[in-house]
Amino acid sequence: MLHPSYSDLMKVVNSDVEPGEEPVVSSRYSIVMATSKRARQINNGDEAFVESEGRKALSVAIEELGEGKIKILNDEE
Repeated sequence: MLHPSYSDLMKVVNSDVEPGEEPVVSSRYSIVMATSKRARQINNGDEAFVESEGRKALSVAIEELGEGKIKILNDEE
């Protein structure tokens, strides 16, 4: 099971969106793609923004997203 949940992650990612604007993330697929991309970056040597000792890269990426340490950018950014 994913902790935090997909809905919690979507709230964090969309927290900066003003009322009436299009949300950055509107599906689980976007969360999965973003965290898998970040996990690949960590596996390729990028520094993690949270404690990562002995943890899998995907778990680290999910925690980073949940804590707001990384952002998902829309196509325009």
